[in-house]
Amino acid sequence: MPVKSYLRLAASQPCLLGFGFAMTFASSVGQTFFIGAFGPSIQRDFALSHAEWGGIYMAGTLLSAALLPWSGALIDRLPLGRYTALVVAAMVVAAASMALAPSAALLVLAVFLLRQTGQGLASHTGTTATARHAGAHRGKAVALVSLGFAAGETILPLLAVFAIAAVGWRATYGGAALALVLILPPVLWALLRGAYLGPSQSAAARPGAGAGDDMGGSWTRHEVLRDGRFYLILPAVLAPSFVGTALFFHHLTLAEIKGWSAAWLTGSYWVYAVGSVLATLAAGPLIDRVTAVRVLPGFLLPLAAGLLVIWAFDDPIWAWPYLFLTGLTSGIAYTAIIALWAEIYGLKHLGAIRSLAVAASVFASALGPVAMGGLLDGGVSVETICLVFALYCLLASLFLVAGLKGMARPP
Repeated sequence: MPVKSYLRLAASQPCLLGFGFAMTFASSVGQTFFIGAFGPSIQRDFALSHAEWGGIYMAGTLLSAALLPWSGALIDRLPLGRYTALVVAAMVVAAASMALAPSAALLVLAVFLLRQTGQGLASHTGTTATARHAGAHRGKAVALVSLGFAAGETILPLLAVFAIAAVGWRATYGGAALALVLILPPVLWALLRGAYLGPSQSAAARPGAGAGDDMGGSWTRHEVLRDGRFYLILPAVLAPSFVGTALFFHHLTLAEIKGWSAAWLTGSYWVYAVGSVLATLAAGPLIDRVTAVRVLPGFLLPLAAGLLVIWAFDDPIWAWPYLFLTGLTSGIAYTAIIALWAEIYGLKHLGAIRSLAVAASVFASALGPVAMGGLLDGGVSVETICLVFALYCLLASLFLVAGLKGMARPP
């Protein structure tokens, strides 16, 4: 049974999985679902329109995307403990810089640091280390550590809304920086001391390597950039970042347009987390059994269905099916995409290859909020925007099927 297999895996590698979970949870400080909760307060303080705030977010996120191929690839060359320490220290600086930003111009720097360290490097560190060292159980291991994303999505946005109401948005981000510096380093240090981080740079070097580790051999990042399949797969890989970031960034605006309360929508994020967790836990064993190449093709269909829900309905209760369906896509993506890169391109340069994909995703996440903000400012209805996003998901799915055609192999 999947539950028993997860329990056996958790018992066999508790420290590695705990490390990955802690990093994915901590990445929340720079994720859109967390930053988005601060959007209305920041817009009021700095007198920003939707498009202007989206533009600041885009500028900081694009700077992060430009740096990620280099900063993310360092995980292949530095000891994991040293790399993690650098990421955590930078994440603390990022949260503090947001709390102290004196002007709209310096918000760009704060957003850049948050997106680079939280959304980019913290999640990259947790999932890449897990995928690299989990052997034949890569799918289930990445699924378990990806629950850190779901935990952050469930708990932190609502906490942020209440904290902002009580002490203001600056003090709330300052509190996040304090929590990172006091809690995260000792937890990660203890977990890394207990984790097995043996040979993992190639399938041949690692006992018990899973099927698919040698699919395509160990490619370099330059070879990946010359692979036509990569560009067919990429639009689907980018869809959750582009569409999901746009929606979560403007969720409170969406709620206002629909006549929903902010507390209702952010308080319903647990529904998103339920969908994400269910999809993550179901996808993990399936990936180990039949490969991510076979699991991934339909992963955008729930997101497209959720967007159609927003297009068609206004009653607040419809936030739940929308969030649940969106969570299903996110849960599969968290687990299957990193496993896909390992299956297709091997493990030796996994950090460099994944950092390339993450940089592209961050770039897409930069475009989403400003595109949606510009459309909203231009009078385009949120329903029309969601319909266009749904059509994009369907088209990207067709490209994905074409890119993966003939690549599935027996496990």
